[in-house]
Amino acid sequence: MTSFNALPIFVALVETGSFSKAGEHLNSSKSAVSKRITQLENELGAQLLNRTTRSLTLTEAGEAYYDYASQALALAQEAENAVSLMQAKPKGKLKLSVPMTFGRLYIAPIIPAFMALYPDIQIEMIMDDKRQDFIKQGFDIGIRIGQLEDSSLVAKKLADCQSYLCAAPAYLDKQGTPKKPEDLTRHNCLYYSYFRAGQDWQFLKKSVRHRNYQDSDFIRVAAKGNYRVNNSEALYEAALAGLGIVNMPTFIVGPAIRETQLIPLLTDYPQPLHGIYAIFPERKHLTAKVRVFIDFLQEKIGKETPVWEQGL
Repeated sequence: MTSFNALPIFVALVETGSFSKAGEHLNSSKSAVSKRITQLENELGAQLLNRTTRSLTLTEAGEAYYDYASQALALAQEAENAVSLMQAKPKGKLKLSVPMTFGRLYIAPIIPAFMALYPDIQIEMIMDDKRQDFIKQGFDIGIRIGQLEDSSLVAKKLADCQSYLCAAPAYLDKQGTPKKPEDLTRHNCLYYSYFRAGQDWQFLKKSVRHRNYQDSDFIRVAAKGNYRVNNSEALYEAALAGLGIVNMPTFIVGPAIRETQLIPLLTDYPQPLHGIYAIFPERKHLTAKVRVFIDFLQEKIGKETPVWEQGL
């Protein structure tokens, strides 16, 4: 059944959307992928793809074949994972998706120690604040911060994530200190472009003491200012320079708060508490390389009081 060998090629082509990208994904050439797909169609006696110069689309037969082919590959991966669990040494490529700033501050520094423990694992780490297509891009583990989207991915909480409104003393000396959330409308609020909660900053009412938040538990204020940026470290530097007020997690602003370079604001109206999670595809058998990396993350950052909040 020679067509079985073409399953990974066909699935990669459908999921990447082009012969060249499929070739890159498979470490092969565009022409080799195209030739094997043509052979597959000849073997099956059916056209699986509609080809134009600009796009590829599945035929009805192609859609049916892809459904079964993707399931077959998933089952084959499950079989490999089951065997991998029996291996004494975790090994292979481990592809990670992590947010830029958290990755630079807390994941990148611990990678050398992990690789010293597991020299047979090769790591590819993608650091980007944009959400990646986890399955399509072949990630093994991702780090996600905040409220998780509904998905087929498994999430394991590593630590709490608390955010603070804060500003530099120089800014507060000039502009005054807000006493309640509504006062922010008269201040320069510096905004993170990828903030997933939307344009509004949310505060818990003083009476709220539970964690099962309802819409009525919040005060919402539209954050407006003259600086919007898609990199949290750039925002952090602007706050230190006295440009305005930021709404940022303690894993970024914690050290500056401890050193009084930034002053926390509106502490009677806390931000909703979120989490920092390791996410990974749902599988019956977790591969050894994924399991040991998650255990390592929990050991290093999964503490009741994260290192970045100690002393606050």
